[in-house]
Amino acid sequence: MAPRPHWLFGDQLGPRFLDPRHGGPDARAPVVMIEARSVLGRRRFHRAKAHLVLSAMRHRAAELGDRVTYVRAETYAEGLEQALGRPVSRRSGTHDRGAGPARERGAGDRLTVCHPTSRRALDFVGALEGVEILPAKGFLVSHDDFAAWAGRGGGKGLRLEGFYRWVRERHDLLMDGDAPAGGRWNLDHDNREPPPRGRDTLDVRGPWRPGEDAIDEEVRHDLDRWERDGAVSFAGRDGPRRFPVTRREALSALRHFVTHRLPGFGRHEDAMLAADPVMSHSLLSVPLNLGLLDPAECVDRAERAYRAGDAPLNSVEGFVRQIAGWREYVWHLYWHFGEDYRHRNALRHTAPLPDWFLDLDADAVTAHCLSTVLAQVRDTGWTHHIPRLMVLGSRALQDGWDPAAVTDWFHRCFVDGYDWVMLPNVVGMSQYADGGLMTTKPYTSGGAYIHRMSDLCGPCAYRPTHRTGDHACPYTAGYWAFLHRHRDRLAANHRTARAVKGLDRLTDLPGLLAATARRGDTPP
Repeated sequence: MAPRPHWLFGDQLGPRFLDPRHGGPDARAPVVMIEARSVLGRRRFHRAKAHLVLSAMRHRAAELGDRVTYVRAETYAEGLEQALGRPVSRRSGTHDRGAGPARERGAGDRLTVCHPTSRRALDFVGALEGVEILPAKGFLVSHDDFAAWAGRGGGKGLRLEGFYRWVRERHDLLMDGDAPAGGRWNLDHDNREPPPRGRDTLDVRGPWRPGEDAIDEEVRHDLDRWERDGAVSFAGRDGPRRFPVTRREALSALRHFVTHRLPGFGRHEDAMLAADPVMSHSLLSVPLNLGLLDPAECVDRAERAYRAGDAPLNSVEGFVRQIAGWREYVWHLYWHFGEDYRHRNALRHTAPLPDWFLDLDADAVTAHCLSTVLAQVRDTGWTHHIPRLMVLGSRALQDGWDPAAVTDWFHRCFVDGYDWVMLPNVVGMSQYADGGLMTTKPYTSGGAYIHRMSDLCGPCAYRPTHRTGDHACPYTAGYWAFLHRHRDRLAANHRTARAVKGLDRLTDLPGLLAATARRGDTPP
């Protein structure tokens, strides 16, 4: 009996997704890949992101050769019918059946697919006749194992720290017997240094960079044509590709990071430099989220560097925490919280995103920190986690922008952004729209934090210590206005109550609030 075809999504491009030893399809199974242009047409994605994903898919198809049927169609449904050469029927009465963990079909199924990474995609494949959904890949923890861990506390206390320690113990990551390596689980205290003063960049070797080829050129030509035809519209700029699109490139990027950049990663993990947007960060979120790297191999290489004395523990622990802790945590909370989580808006923020933000118009912004970070997103589709949280996300939170719109913006404008990535990160972590299900407090600050952790305030027209007047920092003023707007809620939170009490000492609060209210859609 001939093996069933296997459908490979565009973020399932690594070898594990086709490896029967890891729960993949039959080794002889033909592969189906579908490039659906409607995905790009219904939302305004970053141009570099569109190029990256299509380049990765086409490179994978070239590697698979005759084994793959690669279809370019308007929709996934059309592409699937073209690839299989027959109509694909929808199951009756299964509209919502795709919303949970993967489930298996009977022997008569005619197509396999690994558990997709979005609810929309899972609902789609789950409603098709003759499709077997294989378990999710690309993560350390299974859906069932996470559900068992989450159920221990009766659904309460789903905090990162407890989950991270559980993953470390379960997978024997950075463990010395039953104890964490070095005697501490959390080395965040060692990883919060500001950037070195008087330096524009860190003294570290630059990140790995790929070279482009004919496939990259073909993709860029197609995107140009689709834009001219009015079929799609993009934001941002599409310069030379900066991230891996093949397994070989991804492994090169991983080796380069562990050898040359991991040793210096930890100390300045939370710092920002205007001329050094990458700092010592790995840039591996892109190949990880495309499925080109497996998280197990990333943390294993990092731990081996520590055991060999090639990287300090604080750097390795910080990197392991990002992948085995935060990334796994976000993936599982996406499914655990359910579809309604998308509509959470505990702070009742409804302001629309201003045009200058939607258009990535960094030149319209006076605040140097925001202009710099917005330009990084415009030019590369990437910036590291602190600018995302404490510059971009904080601006949205302080100005009361609609969290659903903010989530959509992050999804569209970041090359590593997917629905599962951005929904918990933005709704829960950045915008506090879930009211504390994921974090214990809102993450926002005045200009003093940005000044301490970066070199972005020096050349700015605003001063981080000024709340009012011509030189008032929009983050400092916005921080106090945010606290005032949500005074009752935040006063009852032990982590923000002290800051709220500080409002009573502000003699200039009325003027601050009036100036903040007048700003409206005007760029800060």
